[in-house]
Amino acid sequence: MELTLTYDRPTEGPRSGPVAVGWMVDTEQARVIYEAPERLVSRQVNRAHAKSASRCPAVIQMESRYFMVKCPFDLHLGFTRDAKGKPALVNRLGGASPVRSNKLNELLTVVAEPEWRFPDRPTIQLKLPYLFIADELVYITQIGPFAHYRKDPLPGTIFGGRFPVSIWPRPLMWAFEWHEPEKDIILRRGEPLFYCQFEAEGPDRPIQLVEAEKTPELVEYLKQINGAVGFVNQTFGLFRAAEAARPKTLLKEKKKPA
Repeated sequence: MELTLTYDRPTEGPRSGPVAVGWMVDTEQARVIYEAPERLVSRQVNRAHAKSASRCPAVIQMESRYFMVKCPFDLHLGFTRDAKGKPALVNRLGGASPVRSNKLNELLTVVAEPEWRFPDRPTIQLKLPYLFIADELVYITQIGPFAHYRKDPLPGTIFGGRFPVSIWPRPLMWAFEWHEPEKDIILRRGEPLFYCQFEAEGPDRPIQLVEAEKTPELVEYLKQINGAVGFVNQTFGLFRAAEAARPKTLLKEKKKPA
């Protein structure tokens, strides 16, 4: 049964209009390679005809609720097993890879084999520094980039998820279930890596995405919840405790340079 979190929602005031969701790149290393999330918009499409699908209110409404996170680097990965039969990744780009081997090992991991959902489908994880936060009840759903066409489809599916960023802000990762490990994974910098959909109280409220400041209050709160998944199962059961420890305000919009 899903845990229901309760917030007051006035009929007027700041919670009656758009929902502010903050995003940040929570890293001090190579921040410039991580682009800002973008709202999903059909680009370079026919809008001249009144009946064009790109002018359909239903299409516009759907696209307005998804935000795209782009891949920050080029990767070409293969799957293998070492001499002991342990799953491992192969960097097909070798010396031509734009990502150094030591950095690649920090970013990419193969999930322990007993934790795979299916014995013949390896699961890999790509660590990312994207973090989202809100001061109202907001759930994020991370899904594959369904509106992006690839001539070379990925040999598997993205392992998505849904959780409340207002209570459980944490850096996202790209998790991939490798259905055909005999085929390589090719990711290209600048292409959509995944989409984020945000749900607030009521489907009528639009989402306003703003760059957030990493305040001392947010840093302290993150310390209290980060790493909990490594110590307990079913971390959703900790939401009540996290909510009790949460400061009233965590989202502070980052000031833009003058």
